Amino acid sequence: MAVDLYYRIGKVAARIMMPTFGRLEVIGRDHVPHEGPLIIAANHRSNADPPLIVEAFPRPVWFMAKRELFDNPIAGHFLRNVHVYPVDRDGRDIDAVRWAQATLAEGKALLVFPEGTRNREGGLGPATDGLSYLAARTGAPVIPVGITGSERINSYVRIAFPLTRLRVNIGKPFTLDPGAGRPSRERLREMTEEVMSRIAALLPLQ
Repeated sequence: MAVDLYYRIGKVAARIMMPTFGRLEVIGRDHVPHEGPLIIAANHRSNADPPLIVEAFPRPVWFMAKRELFDNPIAGHFLRNVHVYPVDRDGRDIDAVRWAQATLAEGKALLVFPEGTRNREGGLGPATDGLSYLAARTGAPVIPVGITGSERINSYVRIAFPLTRLRVNIGKPFTLDPGAGRPSRERLREMTEEVMSRIAALLPLQ
């Protein structure tokens, strides 16, 4: 109950504050399944991306954030209650992987940034195979998302100049076929490339 309350409050706050940073356009909201496990695969340009996804999606979203953000007890308490799980950035956090699998097993929507870190240079950066691994292990469908405009929200100066046009372009969900048995590294890489190509199709041409 408390978790849902915190999340609702956070979503309302995001909706109120969003016009401060820019005008948000959401495309394809009707593509989002109302229930069942779902992996949200999005490009990552800014710390504003998770709140944008939360505002754009019509169902609750769970995601991970770097463990350092949880060092402050108050911040850590709030983050955990708005569906955020702490993760080590070395890519070898087994507990985080188990949490992600359990989250999907419970029929929830999990946000994953395949690039792993912010890419402010435009286009898409190199992607890891973590998302493909989760899809192969859980069978959860993937929904691609292209975010544009958030890279301009890079400081509090933006509060004084709310000129940014923000767009969250949501594609249609699809499933990744890992093949028979445990997928090889090559197959995981192919799956990742498919995810990234679908995200790229939702972004403006560079």
